[in-house]
Amino acid sequence: MKYDRAFNFSAGPAMMPEPVLEEIAEEVLNYRGTGMSVMEMSHRSKVFLGIYEEAVADLKELMNIPDNYKVLFVQGGGTVQFAMVPLNLMKNKLACYVETGSWSKKAISEAKKYGEVKIVASSADKNFSYVPDCSNLEIPEDADYVYICENETINGTTFKKLPNTKGKILVSDQSSMFLSKPCKVEDYGLIWAGVQKNVGPAGMAVVIIREDLIGDVPDFCPTYLSYKIHAENDSMYNTPNCWDIYCCGKVFKYLLKLGGLEAVQKMNEEKAKVLYDFLDESKLFTGSVVKEDRSLMNVPFVTGSDEEDAAVVAATKAAGMDNLKGHRSVGGLRASIYNAMPKEGVEALVEFLKDYEAKK
Repeated sequence: MKYDRAFNFSAGPAMMPEPVLEEIAEEVLNYRGTGMSVMEMSHRSKVFLGIYEEAVADLKELMNIPDNYKVLFVQGGGTVQFAMVPLNLMKNKLACYVETGSWSKKAISEAKKYGEVKIVASSADKNFSYVPDCSNLEIPEDADYVYICENETINGTTFKKLPNTKGKILVSDQSSMFLSKPCKVEDYGLIWAGVQKNVGPAGMAVVIIREDLIGDVPDFCPTYLSYKIHAENDSMYNTPNCWDIYCCGKVFKYLLKLGGLEAVQKMNEEKAKVLYDFLDESKLFTGSVVKEDRSLMNVPFVTGSDEEDAAVVAATKAAGMDNLKGHRSVGGLRASIYNAMPKEGVEALVEFLKDYEAKK
C-alpha cells in the first residue's frame, strides 16, 4: 500500500518508518485476533504484558544494555525528566550541568528548583554553535552528577566525545539522537530520551538507569516522579502510555531487522553528508554549527536574511517538504533527518535548495 506522504523534516513529532506505520495500520482495529485495538486493551492483560516485555527485551538487545540497568517507560516526555533527574539524584543538593543550547538551559532552570547547579562548561559565548571542551571540568567533590544534552535539537550540536566526569555519574538527555548510533550504556549512570523524535509518538520518555541509582527519594517527591516507583512496578505503577510502548516496540524490532545500530549509524552518516556537503559549497546557505560538532540528526542553516529564510520555508512546503522552519527561539531553517527520514528525502531537499539558489 502506498501513500501520498511528505518528506517531514520536523524536529518532533517526527517521521516514523513507513513499514512500521503500515504494520500498525493493519493492527489498529484488531490486534492479532484479540478483537480490540492496543489503545483499548487493559495494561494488565496478558496480551499487553507480552507487548511490553518484548519491547524491553528488544531495546536491551538493540543497545546491549547491561543486566544492572533498568528500562523504564515514563509519561510526560523531556519536561518531566528535567525534574525527575534532580528529584531522584540530587542527594547532596549539588549537580554539574554542561550548557550547550536551548534544552540544556531548560534542564538547568528546572534543576535549580531542587538544589545548586554549577555550570561547568558552556558554549553560550558563540550562540551555542559548538560543544565546549569537557576533558578537564572543574567538578566539586560533593557533586551528585554531571548532566549533558548529548544532542541539542534546536542548535544542532552533538557530543563526539563524552565529558570527563571525574568519576561522577553521567546523566544524558539523548532525545534527538536516541538509537541513531551505537551507545556504550555502561559509560552512563542514566540515559533518558523523549521518544517523539526518533522512536515513536509523543507523550513518553524511555529511561535507562543503573540499578544502584534507584534509591530513596525525598518525601516531598511526587510518587509518579520516583524512578524507584517505576522500577519496582515495571513501568506500570499507573496506566502507562500503552499505545506509545506498542509503537516504540515496533520501531525497536524494525531497527534490529535493519542490522542494529551499527547499520543505522552508517545510513545516518551517508544522508547527513549529502546535506552538509551542499551547505559547505553553497554561496546562499550556511550551516550554523562548527564542522567538528555537527549533529547527524538536526541540521540548522541560514541564508543570512529572515525574509529569505521564510521564503525558502514556504517554497519547500509547496514542494512537499514540510517543517523546515527553524525553532522560534533561533529562527533560520532546520532539517531534522532522523532514522526514518530516507536518503531520498535529503537528496530531494538538496536538489531543491540547489535549484532555488541557482535562480537567485
